[in-house]
Amino acid sequence: MSKTRNNHYVPQWYQEGFFEEKRNVLAYLDLTPDQKELADGRIITFNAFDHRPTSLAFKQRDLYSTFFGASVNDEIERKMFGDIDRAGSQAIRAFQGADVSEWHRHFQTLFEYVDIQKIRTPKGLDWLRRHYPQPSQNELMLEMQAIRALHCTIWTEGVREIVSAEESDVKFIISDHPVTVYNFACPPGAPLCTYPDDPSIALKASQTIFPLSRNYCLILTNLEYAQNASTDPLEKRTFAKNFRNSMVRTDAFIRARKLQRFEVLRVNRAIKARAKRYIAAGRREWLFPESQTAEPWEAIAQTLLPPQDGLWHFGGEMFAKFTDGRVYYQDQFGRTEKQRDFLFKHKSAPASSKHSCGCGSGKAFGACCEKKPSFLRPSWRELSIRERNIRLYIGITKILDLENAKDWSEVRRGITDDKIREVYFLYQALWPLETDLISLLPKPDGEPRSVFTGLIHPSTVTPIALTGALYFGTVLIQHPFQHAGTMKPKFSPVENPSAYRQEFLKDILIFLSLFPLIDLGRINLFPDPCIFDAHLRRQMMDMAEMRNARNPLHDRSEEERLRKLAEEDTQRMIMSFPNEVMRQQLLRFKPDMKRPLLENVIDHIQRLKESDPLAILQAADAAGQEQVTGLLNLVKMTPNFEIAIYVAQLTGSSILTDSAYRWREIRGAVAGKRARLSKLSSSFNSSTFKMPPMVVDAVNSIDEGATRAYPALMADIFKYLLRVNNGGVPKPNVEDRLAARFSRLHSTAQSALAKQMEWPIASQITSMFPSGGVQHNHVNRLLLMSSSEHHLSNVPMAFLISRQD
Repeated sequence: MSKTRNNHYVPQWYQEGFFEEKRNVLAYLDLTPDQKELADGRIITFNAFDHRPTSLAFKQRDLYSTFFGASVNDEIERKMFGDIDRAGSQAIRAFQGADVSEWHRHFQTLFEYVDIQKIRTPKGLDWLRRHYPQPSQNELMLEMQAIRALHCTIWTEGVREIVSAEESDVKFIISDHPVTVYNFACPPGAPLCTYPDDPSIALKASQTIFPLSRNYCLILTNLEYAQNASTDPLEKRTFAKNFRNSMVRTDAFIRARKLQRFEVLRVNRAIKARAKRYIAAGRREWLFPESQTAEPWEAIAQTLLPPQDGLWHFGGEMFAKFTDGRVYYQDQFGRTEKQRDFLFKHKSAPASSKHSCGCGSGKAFGACCEKKPSFLRPSWRELSIRERNIRLYIGITKILDLENAKDWSEVRRGITDDKIREVYFLYQALWPLETDLISLLPKPDGEPRSVFTGLIHPSTVTPIALTGALYFGTVLIQHPFQHAGTMKPKFSPVENPSAYRQEFLKDILIFLSLFPLIDLGRINLFPDPCIFDAHLRRQMMDMAEMRNARNPLHDRSEEERLRKLAEEDTQRMIMSFPNEVMRQQLLRFKPDMKRPLLENVIDHIQRLKESDPLAILQAADAAGQEQVTGLLNLVKMTPNFEIAIYVAQLTGSSILTDSAYRWREIRGAVAGKRARLSKLSSSFNSSTFKMPPMVVDAVNSIDEGATRAYPALMADIFKYLLRVNNGGVPKPNVEDRLAARFSRLHSTAQSALAKQMEWPIASQITSMFPSGGVQHNHVNRLLLMSSSEHHLSNVPMAFLISRQD
């Protein structure tokens, strides 16, 4: 069978919808015709215009072909796009008609077709290619298929209108990128329109134009802009999340408008302005709409805005009752929870640079967001991650009555199931399932920060977090608390708090231990991103399974560490048995044990429990064996490999870990890449770093400035690597200065720390500065799917902290 290598990125059946009557060719215009330099130096331009049949228009050789050695595969063109085009052609015909039942039947197909049509063109593929570092053709085709339906949720939740050109003597044109995105605040030449970019469809004033044929055009408008045209055009629409389940009316289309000649010219002007190279129409004169209208770019918006009297079809709240009695709720933005007003704050600029910054960092405006462009600022409209953690701390203090407790043992004795339930319920309330976490996370703004990935356990994470705060600036750590909103009732800490008695102590101890640095802004406990994005969670789990199946990793030292922690937690669970149950178990093990010895053993166990801050003390005698043996004992190695890189690229962070297992995963991702900054890396790897044993040591060191120079150096190393990884030329003199700078500050700082800390822990920090950074195509796909507008293409550096004890 012959291979299909001439790929039509605008299908021939779709082109035929733009024929004039009794014609079978299109007027075809090359916007950037080829040129040739003659021997005498003259440059001639080839003819930009001709008439073409659909077989010769909008095609490119091997656009979708995949290659396996010398073999060429055309299954994407022949099978995938064959099926898509068959279904798409039926949907396009259905929405040019008036049969509402056909709209319902083809509703999903229409938007799936428009979505893939936006990606499958040369411009769309160039846009996709830009999000990956030099992908091969095969990788590009894989990613094209992986992000299908990227835009569908936002499109379907907007205002849907089909306008007609039947009464106009000018008809709609077609371009080599038929799905056009128009935003009146982004004229051609604006940064957001730099090839191959279009304004994001999630921006409030972004409208999508898709001609269905010469006489009909689909226009999709975000609801907030349709309702209020004076809204900020470059601000994201509310709840702009992709790949969500959403309920919409499939019969809600505005079909009342028949455009006049000047209005069709406006639409055509927008289509032509966003084309890559070719446009076509039924007649030649329609290819030059700009010559027939001299209006400013913003004037096009007057035609594209839907009529106000048609908006009643859209928005509002929706309730749906199922046969099992459940009621589904959804607001006009697709959110299934009511807005929690206590999480929102007024958006206003501070009166001066000395006032607190609106982002909630706790810093002065002048030292925080004042010099940052708006797109690099965390949200000012909602409580920040830090502010939510402060509210959680205040709530825990009240629920556990920490201010009146004499010591930790008294706190543990006072913990009840109701208190456990209240704390986890508070955490769930502070983090609604529809939180836009990306808007709250810090942005890649050049500030020194790192993402910790490793074991979240009180005995391991606290010293590593304190060390990271001293040397790497702000440390982002995934929150230890479990979010009840994504759990089945029997596993939920709100519905089944008794199962969380052990986990609760661990979570509370981590949080309280780190809080002084949370309050200072040097540690940022963020919730699991997958809580708020079910699609991200599914993708992450699939990626992890694929990675582990291909390359299962085992590390003996890591397994030994996990085994030891598991044994300690198991011992705590056994010690939590009621005394009577404990006596029965001891007698079963040693039936001839005398009563005095038995009671001595029980007393010894009680003393062990008192001395162990993670041992359960509350109402032990009142609990039955069934309850205590049902305690959850979770091992939290978070975030995983993909999500760690994902968060690091989102936030402009390095990666920090204490896990040998995770370090091997990171090394596997950079296998074959050349290492950079060899002198600096050698100095790092051969140096000893003092690790603070307690949070007070870290706070004092930060206050006294003993390690102030480290985060500044880390920021400069990060910026240098980022520049070089993105095409900059390596500069040996800069690299030498960075290495010398580290050597000077390290000696001075470590001497100062030795005087401040009474019992510092010796540690080693192994550095990784790979050429091209730590990067994985799967993670770049996650970022693309998450509608992130500003993130890094790679993570320039990573570090492994190892305790020398």
